[in-house]
Amino acid sequence: MGTELTAATLTQLSYLVAAALFILGLKRMSSPVTAVSGVRWAGLGMLLATLVTLAFMHATPVNLTLVVAAIAIGGSLAWISGKRVAMTDMPQMIALYNGMGGGAAAAIAAVELYGGNETSVTHVAIAAIGGFIGSVSFSGSLIAFAKLQGLITKSVRFGGQKLVNLAVLLATLVTGVMIVAGLHSGPGMVSAFFALALLLGIAMTLPIGGADMPVVISLYNALTGLAVGFEGFVLDNAAMIIAGTVVGAAGTLLTQLMAKAMNRSLGNVLFSNFGETAGPAGAGVTGTQKAIEVSDAGVMLAFSQKVIVVPGYGMAVAQAQHKVWELCQLLIDRGVKVRFAIHPVAGRMPGHMNVLLAEAGVPYELIADLDEINAEFETADVALIIGANDVVNPDARTNRQSPIYGMPILNADRAKNVIVIKRGQGQGFSGIDNALFVLDQTRMLYGDAQSAVGHLIQAVKAAG
Repeated sequence: MGTELTAATLTQLSYLVAAALFILGLKRMSSPVTAVSGVRWAGLGMLLATLVTLAFMHATPVNLTLVVAAIAIGGSLAWISGKRVAMTDMPQMIALYNGMGGGAAAAIAAVELYGGNETSVTHVAIAAIGGFIGSVSFSGSLIAFAKLQGLITKSVRFGGQKLVNLAVLLATLVTGVMIVAGLHSGPGMVSAFFALALLLGIAMTLPIGGADMPVVISLYNALTGLAVGFEGFVLDNAAMIIAGTVVGAAGTLLTQLMAKAMNRSLGNVLFSNFGETAGPAGAGVTGTQKAIEVSDAGVMLAFSQKVIVVPGYGMAVAQAQHKVWELCQLLIDRGVKVRFAIHPVAGRMPGHMNVLLAEAGVPYELIADLDEINAEFETADVALIIGANDVVNPDARTNRQSPIYGMPILNADRAKNVIVIKRGQGQGFSGIDNALFVLDQTRMLYGDAQSAVGHLIQAVKAAG
C-alpha cells in the first residue's frame, strides 16, 4: 500500500511539473525571441510525462516492448521529417501533426468504447465526445494537408452541401447518444459512430478554399487539444487533461484571432461554407499593371528614408527570406529605416512569415503586426510587397463586391511608392484580383522573389 501510494503521488507530482512546463513553454512560444526555448521546455515536459508513465505503469497490463517500439518509430519519423521538411512545406506538416494528435485521442476513445469496460454513463459520454472531436480533427487535418500539399487542387462544392453535412452531423450525434445510453453499444454501432465522425471531418474541410487554411489549421489545433483533454479525463491522466486544455484554449483564441483578421465571426467559420466567394473575383478592378526595371527599383529603395517590407507566401515559395534580409541590411547600412509588416493570415499558417523571418535572422524589433504598423505606411517612401496579395488589397476597404470586403488589410496603398515583386500578372492563391497592383504609385517587378531580390541587391549597390 505504501509503495503504491508513493508511486501514485510521484506520478501526480510529475504530471503537475510536466503541465507547468507545457504552460511555460507555450507562453515562451508567443514571442519569436523565446520561441525556441519554449519548444524545448514543452518538450522536456512531454519527456517527463512519458518517462513517469512508463516507470509506473506496472499496475496496468500492457506490452512495454510495443509501447517503446511505437515511441521509437514515431520519434524517429518525426525527427527525420522535421529535419528534412522545407519551410514552404511547414504548414502542411503542422496540419498533419494536428491530425495525428486528434487521431491518437480518437484511438484512446475507441479502445474504451470497444472494450465495453466503462464504469458510468459520464465515462462513456466523455470518451465519446473526445472520440468525436478527435476523429473530426484527424480526417479534417488530413484533407487540409492534401490541399496544402497540392494533392487536392479544387474545393469540392455542390448544391445542398450544407444539408448533407448537417445530416452527417446529426447521424453522428444520434449514434453517439445511443452508445452513451447503452441502447446499441456493440462494435457495429461504435464503428458507425467513428466512421460518421471521420466523414464529417472530410465533408467540413473539402469545400474550404486554400486561402482560408490559416483558420482551418488553428481550428483543428484547438479541436485536437480539446479531444486530448477529454481523453485525459477518461484515463484519469492529469498531464493529458492540463496539456489538452491549454492547447485547446490557445487554439481557440488563435482561431478567433484568425477569423477576426479575415473579417469572419467564429460561427461563420464553423458553419457558413467559409472559403466560398461572395461575388466575381475581379469585380471593380480596372486598370493596367505597370512594370519597373530592377535598376530603377534599386535607386528608389537606395534613396528612400523609410521602407516597409510586406512578405507573403511568394517569399516562402522562393525561399527568399535570407536574400530579403540581405537587401534590408544593405538599406539599413545606407541609413534607410526598414520595418517588416506582418498580417495575421499572411502565408499558409498562423505565424508563417514570422517563422521565415526569424530563420533569416531578422531582429524581432523590426517586425510589426498589422495594428502596430498600419499608421506608418503614410510616412513610408516605399512599400515593398514580396509575394503578398489579399492582405494588401485595398478592395477590402472600398469594394463591396469583393469577396474580401471588410477584411482588415495592411495599408500598403497609402505609401508614397509601392513595388510589388510577383511572378506574373495572374491572380493570387485565392483567385482575387488586387486593386493595389493597378494604382498610379504601384510598379510591378516580375520574377521569382529570390532572383528579383538578388537583382535588387546589386541595383542598390550600384546606386552609389
